Amino acid sequence: MAERHPAILAVDDEPAVLAAVSRDLRRHFGEHYRILRAGSGAEALELLGEMRTRGDAVAMLVADQRMPGMDGTAYLVKARGIYPEAKRVLLTAYADTDAAISAINEVSLDYYLLKPWDPPEEQLYPVVEDLLTTWEASTAMDSGGVRVIGHRFSRETHELRDFLARNRVPARWLDVERDAEARELLKVAGVDEDRLPVTLLEDGTVLERPTVLELAERLGVAGQPAADHYDLVIVGGGPAGLAAAVYGASEGLRTVLVEREAPGGQAGQSSLIENYLGFPAGLSGSDLARRATDQARRLGAELLRADGGGRLLRRCPDRGPLVRRSARRRDRRRQLCRTGRRVLQRLREARLDAGEG
Repeated sequence: MAERHPAILAVDDEPAVLAAVSRDLRRHFGEHYRILRAGSGAEALELLGEMRTRGDAVAMLVADQRMPGMDGTAYLVKARGIYPEAKRVLLTAYADTDAAISAINEVSLDYYLLKPWDPPEEQLYPVVEDLLTTWEASTAMDSGGVRVIGHRFSRETHELRDFLARNRVPARWLDVERDAEARELLKVAGVDEDRLPVTLLEDGTVLERPTVLELAERLGVAGQPAADHYDLVIVGGGPAGLAAAVYGASEGLRTVLVEREAPGGQAGQSSLIENYLGFPAGLSGSDLARRATDQARRLGAELLRADGGGRLLRRCPDRGPLVRRSARRRDRRRQLCRTGRRVLQRLREARLDAGEG
C-alpha cells in the first residue's frame, strides 16, 4: 500500500471559515499533504488519537482561537501531547492578539495568523510553506539514511554524531550495547566491535573508525572551491559570518565562506534562541543556521568546509595563501583575502574611504 502523505489538520467551529482555510490549504499544499478538518477541538483530538494509533504523520495543526467549549489554545495544548513535533498555528481576530502572544509561551506556538488572510498568496502560503519546510527538515533528520553504530560513551562516536547533526545530514545513531539492530548490522557488514564506531552510508559503503574529515569527504560536505578568485572570503561560519555572506552575495560580490566544522557556530548548537529579531516564538540554533545557509546559497554565496589537513584551500591572486591550517596543531589564527581590484574600484567610485561606512 502506498505511503500516506503527512496531514495538515484545520479546526474551526464556523463552517464558512473552516471551508475557506481548508480550500486555500488544499489549493497550494494538497499535492503533498492531506488536508483534514474538524468542527471542534474535541473532534480534532479524537481524530489525532486515531491517526497516532495508525502511525500517520501530522505536519501542522491550524486552529481558530475563538471556539466554544475548548478554545484554540486549550486544544493545541492537548494536541501537543499527541503530536509534539507538529507545527502549531493559531487563527485569531485582531482583538485576540494578546491571547495569541500568550500562547507563544503556553503552547510553544509557531505562528498566529490574523483573519482574514487575503490574499493567501501573501498572508497564508509563505508562512505555512516556511513552517512545513522546517518540519520536513526535522523529519528528515530523524529518519536519516546514514547510520552510525558505536558506544554511547565513545568520544569518536560523539564527534561523528555531532558533525552529522550540525551539518544537517540525516542520520540515525545506534548504540551497540542497547540496540539489537546495531549488532545485526555489524554481523551483516562483517565488522568486529573493536572497529567501532562504524558508519553505514546510503550507497552501502561501510566506514570503520572514520575520522570526521573522512566522513565529510565521502558525504561531499567538505567540497572544493568552484572559482579561482573571490571578491569576498569569509573565514568562520557563525551568525556574523553567515550574515556577511548574505550581504556580500546580495551586493553581487563573488563570495565564499570557509567554515572549519559546520555553519552556525556556537549559536548553531542552541536548543532555543528567544532574542533573535523577527522570531517572537524563538527558533533553534540549527534552524537559524539552516535558514541563513539557504539564504546565502540562494543569493550565490559558496560555502566550504575547511579540511583541517594542512592543505592550501585557495590562493589570493598574487598574494600567496589565503588560509593554511596546521596538521600538527590547531591553528586558530585566520586570515582574510583582501578584495580584488574590481571591488576596490567600486569603493573608489562611490567615494568611500577605508574605515568609513
